[in-house]
Amino acid sequence: MHLLSGEYECKLDPKGRLVLPSKVKGNLPEESGNQLVLVRGFEPCLVLYPQSAWRVIHEKVMALDEFNEEYRQFQRNFFRGMTEVELDSIGRFMLPRTMLRYAGIEKEAIIVGLGNRCEVWDPARYDEFLIKDQQSFSKLAQKFLSVETPLSGLAA
Repeated sequence: MHLLSGEYECKLDPKGRLVLPSKVKGNLPEESGNQLVLVRGFEPCLVLYPQSAWRVIHEKVMALDEFNEEYRQFQRNFFRGMTEVELDSIGRFMLPRTMLRYAGIEKEAIIVGLGNRCEVWDPARYDEFLIKDQQSFSKLAQKFLSVETPLSGLAA
């Protein structure tokens, strides 16, 4: 299992390309090759999926009943702006201008590995969405990790 992790500060080049950090690139599943999928995040960020992880998400969203208006609305918004990107020989990929505007990314970005995906943030916006109060963070950890969750089976 490949795990995308870490937090990396990056700069966009004048053409709107980012270099995927080598540690992230090295953890991409081989079956995804240099092909990634870029979508809008639920927060004002971009989400980058390896092809193999994207297929799982894509199948779930496409399995929704197209005759249900709420499902169609979700599908329309979820797939809005979705684009396939390819890493070049040095690991760069192009961020479309519409996606950069959505995320408020101009010259710098933070890439955050989250297991099966990476988020790409404007640094100031990323900071706004982080939990500042350690007590609140501790309570969330207790809430999500003290009950039967996918992670609870890891403790041995």
